[in-house]
Amino acid sequence: MKRRRLAPLRRLGQSLFLCLFLFLFIKTDYQGSDNLQYAVNLIFRIDPLVAAATMLAAKTFIILLFPALFTIVFTFLLGRFFCGWVCPMGTIIDMSHKLARPAPNTTDWKHQNLRYYILFFVLTGALFGLPLVGYVDPFSILVRALTLALYPAFNFSSESFFTFTYLNAPPWVNSVTEPLYAFMKNYILASDPRVYTLTLLSLSILLIVLLLETVERRFFCRNLCPLGAMFSLVARFSLLRTIGGENSRCGKCQNCRSTCRMAAIDHNKAVSMEKCIFCLDCIDACPKKQISFGFAFKLAPISMNISRRGFITTAISSAAIPLFLPGRAISKRPNPKLLRPPGALSEQDFLTRCVRCGECMKVCIGNGLHPLFLEAGLEGIFSPKLSPRLGYCEYNCTLCGQVCPTGAIQKLSPEIKKKERIGLATFDKNRCLPYAKAIPCIVCEEHCPIADKAIKFKEVELVNDNGQRLVMKQPYAIDELCIGCGICEYKCPLEGEAAVSISRPDNSRLQKDALSY
Repeated sequence: MKRRRLAPLRRLGQSLFLCLFLFLFIKTDYQGSDNLQYAVNLIFRIDPLVAAATMLAAKTFIILLFPALFTIVFTFLLGRFFCGWVCPMGTIIDMSHKLARPAPNTTDWKHQNLRYYILFFVLTGALFGLPLVGYVDPFSILVRALTLALYPAFNFSSESFFTFTYLNAPPWVNSVTEPLYAFMKNYILASDPRVYTLTLLSLSILLIVLLLETVERRFFCRNLCPLGAMFSLVARFSLLRTIGGENSRCGKCQNCRSTCRMAAIDHNKAVSMEKCIFCLDCIDACPKKQISFGFAFKLAPISMNISRRGFITTAISSAAIPLFLPGRAISKRPNPKLLRPPGALSEQDFLTRCVRCGECMKVCIGNGLHPLFLEAGLEGIFSPKLSPRLGYCEYNCTLCGQVCPTGAIQKLSPEIKKKERIGLATFDKNRCLPYAKAIPCIVCEEHCPIADKAIKFKEVELVNDNGQRLVMKQPYAIDELCIGCGICEYKCPLEGEAAVSISRPDNSRLQKDALSY
């Protein structure tokens, strides 16, 4: 009889969910309207780890993350189907398996408790004010690397290729490449090329996750992924179960064990629902059709072996680390150049909710949002800041508030957004051309988007280097009108450091930030 082949069905499902994920990722971009047409942050809104950590940190229910509850319900019904069929990180790990000189499947979990320690550390840390979920959540790692490294590289290489063919290839080649380029420009490539900071660091983290495949099949999923650990705890109660074979019928056959990418089958052919991700490889590999799946309620034994001492140590560590944060210099005087996106919560609330996904950076029209490194401390790495010398906040744009999955950046109406103060502009009179060299320049005032102009001029009569007496327009900023969008600093024609810069306003938000640490 012809053997059943079910794994292709799983691969088809993985491919469809990966395509959906990439579609939403590409649509996280300006599409000619200030309203996004799709739920581009869906992958984070169905992530129960992000939901649990963010709500513990915020100590409130966040309606945006309500869809994560459905993921838990489906896990109770279908086990860890999410890890085997839906998770884009798992799919990419599987795709990289053959490219990474894979290690043979191991049948034991050597470090299975590590992911539980990470999960407890992340959740208790979130409860006590230590935001870590963005560093270990698989979707944060993946989307951040795509946003900051892979997608810009793809855009750059595509633009370079089509530019080369347009300039150098014969007409018959361009008759093919130009329509292809037009299609990609309309549907795949970014609306404008973007550059980012921390590109290589973001890429390196993703590469490390993939390269761990050389150590053990699905090493990240088995040993490190706290989201997978959360699914394991729920999957013990799942109704859909994989039913293993029996030694009396299987004999010495170990095909199912050696095939299982998650080492979910023990010596007696029993399948651990805590580990099984329903990849279906074991069913295909079984020559005697001893493995099947069906619905039944049976509480599976848990393989988690965390000692009481280990649990207490993890809990105390995650609770104690936040006690050291107020002792740092940045808690007394925050970095004046740390500009958060418009609509951002107060600094501490913002850091506890931000999951470092990079969605706001990708959708930013002016390419003004970039990831932080250490300017806000270790807990602020990869969180977004406005870097006016690299980009600016578009006056009419509210997209960053729309894509933020946790509400760290509040969704603002266009009217409120135009009044939301990010920072204040100040001029360096030693660099500004009308001040320092008596050279006329009105670039900053020309680009100021405020209707009444937050940058104005005072006319001063002076003598230039050639001894000529002239009337010079010298710019200055009106604090009451300036919102700190940064376009004046971005457009300043000086090389290197601009003559006008944006810094945090000395207002109630800043004072509240200093007190909140």
